[in-house]
Amino acid sequence: MNHDERLVLTANMWSLKEQPEADAEWSLEEKVLAVKGAGFDALSCWAREYPEIKDLLRANQLRYGGFFDASKGDDFADKIRASLEVGDGPMNCQMGDHDTPVDEAVETAIEILEVADHLGAEVYIEVHRDTATETPEKAIALAEVYLKKTGKPIRMNFDYSHPAVVKHLDAGNYCQRLFDQADLFTQSRLWHIRPFNGHHCQIPISDGQGAYSSEYLALRPFIREAFQRWLDANPGDTEFWVVPEMGPLSSGYGLSCFPNIWMDTILLGRDLRSIWAELGN
Repeated sequence: MNHDERLVLTANMWSLKEQPEADAEWSLEEKVLAVKGAGFDALSCWAREYPEIKDLLRANQLRYGGFFDASKGDDFADKIRASLEVGDGPMNCQMGDHDTPVDEAVETAIEILEVADHLGAEVYIEVHRDTATETPEKAIALAEVYLKKTGKPIRMNFDYSHPAVVKHLDAGNYCQRLFDQADLFTQSRLWHIRPFNGHHCQIPISDGQGAYSSEYLALRPFIREAFQRWLDANPGDTEFWVVPEMGPLSSGYGLSCFPNIWMDTILLGRDLRSIWAELGN
């Protein structure tokens, strides 16, 4: 496997919501064709929301990364199997709620990851708003107690955009603060990268005319450093599934002044490939 093939660029179905327009949204087949046409390698979504997704992905030679949310008492095996029926890519889990106690979060994570291992699934707990990991302190506490109880590092997917807003960090100190958990980051094969700054969880990638926004250019060195750190820790043929995750306007992540979200997602994906390729030369 060559360097470029190790990057599995993955679109999120969320970025295709309300595309190309809110009142004329593409069908599922049109969305899958758009993902393929834009040069992505894979698609991530909640499998049971789209019963036809497996056949559409196979027909378009796209891989699949699973997604599910989970809380104490859920049938984790059932949720994981639903994604495994479509494909075996790394699976994202949004776990618990903002007020889930750390002890409960740890026990839930242990159960989820034990079930995942038994089923042969590679599940990652996402750092995300309104979950048990919504602040850096909660995420780090979860990781530390999980390690103490199991003797193993937790599998965690770092969406850095949420902690950055909590901490109001500027681009100059993202790496210093957000790589406090660098080992956990480099042990992961899944990363959701939503471009952000210290006051906005999502920023525009472009100016709507094809040029990069100044906000994205300020963040770009951080993305490059993240890739470099991951590559330094993962020589060989290990794949890295990276999701340029841009949210639609109706989600509150995008603003009415933003360029088209899907077009920005495509531009971001292409730049991620470019950064990755540069690091392989």
